[in-house]
Amino acid sequence: MIPPKPASRQGRAGWLRYLRLFRRDILSAQPAHLHRAWMAEFRTPFFRSYLMNDPELIDLVLKDRPEDFPKSTRVTEGLAPMLGRSVFVTNAAEWARQRRIIDPAFAGGEIRQAFPAIRAAAEAMVARLSEDACEIEAVASRAAADVIFRTLFSVPIEDRLAAEVFDAFRTYQRAQPLLNLAAFLPLPNWMPRFHRPRTRKAARAIRAAVSALVARRAEEIAAGRAPDDLATRIMTLHDPVSGTPFSTAEMVDQVAIFFLAGHETSAAALAWALYLLAIHPEAQDRVAAEGVCYNVSDLSGHAFTRNVVRETLRLYPPVPMMVRETLRPETFRGRAAPVGAQVVLSPWHLHRHERIWTAPDAFDPDRWQRAETRAQARQAYMPFSAGPRVCPGAGFAMAELVVMVSAIASAFELLPAGPLPVPVAHLTVRSRDGIWLRLRARTAD
Repeated sequence: MIPPKPASRQGRAGWLRYLRLFRRDILSAQPAHLHRAWMAEFRTPFFRSYLMNDPELIDLVLKDRPEDFPKSTRVTEGLAPMLGRSVFVTNAAEWARQRRIIDPAFAGGEIRQAFPAIRAAAEAMVARLSEDACEIEAVASRAAADVIFRTLFSVPIEDRLAAEVFDAFRTYQRAQPLLNLAAFLPLPNWMPRFHRPRTRKAARAIRAAVSALVARRAEEIAAGRAPDDLATRIMTLHDPVSGTPFSTAEMVDQVAIFFLAGHETSAAALAWALYLLAIHPEAQDRVAAEGVCYNVSDLSGHAFTRNVVRETLRLYPPVPMMVRETLRPETFRGRAAPVGAQVVLSPWHLHRHERIWTAPDAFDPDRWQRAETRAQARQAYMPFSAGPRVCPGAGFAMAELVVMVSAIASAFELLPAGPLPVPVAHLTVRSRDGIWLRLRARTAD
């Protein structure tokens, strides 16, 4: 069965208790009625927060007036030791300059160029597996990291520096809460920020290995022997406005977010997709029947597998919530919001909203063939965000997931094993105790 939405905490708990729950698990802290509400206001002595499910308000924030709703620093405070001033945390002119350099690297034929690396990572993933019970989140995490290293730096995960990044990130994943104290208290800029020692140590290890990868690539570029991969393109592109490229320090920041966003989100989506196939054997057989996606041209022939990915991203969006901030007084559905109010856009609630979706909690890949679903998705589907801040690697991620899902489902029959997974939010939506599956090799017909 599909894991239920986490049991929401009911009752009139004080806001301090709610914040403790919210910090420990952002999903189960939410009241169940938010899956029906168009908007909800939450007040503390320090700030106001507005969770928005109203499609018109979401468009207002993400598409119509995005410059008036910058990314909230409350959420990004906790990620600063690892991400620095990457495109994930910046706003306004700084963010615009970064996107002007990054976006061209993902434009045009990027998926076609990267496809051999994605396919190689998928083949390596299948080769590492055997008939046995396994914790599939760990498998997905390694495979997604392998894709990032092969497409960014043209090295497999076995490369020494790549392995150092991956090993440090596994420590960082569970040590870093989604929100830290700064998400709840308006700390002044001069006050030092405190992060868990284990989190700081892991972030330093990640950035040290990333710095070495960037330095190695800079030497290869200078010597004229750098491969034509994503890192080379980004490091050699110039901002068309200022004429300047990324500095070495800026490039380290960007690689850190590419790894976090490109690896962590894809790994979460892949693990949930494989679990959903394991508990829906008829869907799994249809994916297997489409075969392995060997080439870019094969993507069009894997319509059902792509719909499985879409449906997974709807039920288990890797990024459960996005937080923006008001720059001026606003009025939302008749309620006055002050400057500095937190605007929460929640794919976790929006993708299962009971007043928008038909059978919102059901796994139904075929729904994506229906016009009704396409209309619902235009209102309430944003696994990669929307508007100017939409993820530049969205198309890349979809192709990667189709390849990975098709490769493993073609090689193995997937069966559920272990307890029912319980979704919780760490950096992304993961299972509290992992996702256990049993693999059984498929025999050729």
